[in-house]
Amino acid sequence: MSAAPLDFTATEIMTVAASRLLKDGTVCFVGIGLPSTAANLARLTHAPEVVLIYESGPIGAKPTVLPLSIGDGDLALTADTVVGTPEIFRYWLQGGRIDVGFLGAAQVDRFANINTTVIGPYDAPKVRLPGAGGAPEIASQAKEVFIVLKHSPKAFVAKLPFVTSAGYLDGGDARVRAGIPGAGPTAVITDLGILTPDPVSKELTLTGIHPGVTVEQVKAATGWDLKISPALKTTEVPDAETLTALRDLHARTAAAHGQVGGEG
Repeated sequence: MSAAPLDFTATEIMTVAASRLLKDGTVCFVGIGLPSTAANLARLTHAPEVVLIYESGPIGAKPTVLPLSIGDGDLALTADTVVGTPEIFRYWLQGGRIDVGFLGAAQVDRFANINTTVIGPYDAPKVRLPGAGGAPEIASQAKEVFIVLKHSPKAFVAKLPFVTSAGYLDGGDARVRAGIPGAGPTAVITDLGILTPDPVSKELTLTGIHPGVTVEQVKAATGWDLKISPALKTTEVPDAETLTALRDLHARTAAAHGQVGGEG
């Protein structure tokens, strides 16, 4: 593949970096938004046999444009099959048949716990977020979880006002002691870099940084004293073919949904 010039956006490199984590043939339970963009980009590029499952019941969805919601008809029209939501959760997810849960978040903490419920006190929130949906079940039952969100002090907080979906709880072996079956989040991908849990403490550690980003930038955008891996790597620059596929996907989506421009 040919190399692309450094003309990509922060959102584009985040999406490409997240998509690269999906391997061909992986069974992936996909969240709407950034996770769906990254998962479908993987399907359109290096992982054509990835099996995308959405909460509403499509299995093997191959949407031509990005879905507006889990109820988007294009998911059902392009799927290998469609089953009921109870079957998705009971047979596929709780049955241990989901390799990767791909989730977004409003906030995460140092142990990769997710908040998508409220900002501020639960009884009198400053912001009421979309809520849990199927994320708590995905976060607990998938064999592993990828989380993708933009990096800022408001998103990466020392203490969550509400834990919607479990990461590693209080760290260490807390998840195991709580009897949560899945391995938990193995990567948090942002527009600044990639964080992965420490093998023992489970605290998120910066292990990858995107080109042009500094460690100081990442630390300043994190609401706790972020640990930096001594083996910190720079993310591979997106290749031209992948960027073209991503931009074409956004252009098709914008045209189909009557939007001006794409996501960048």
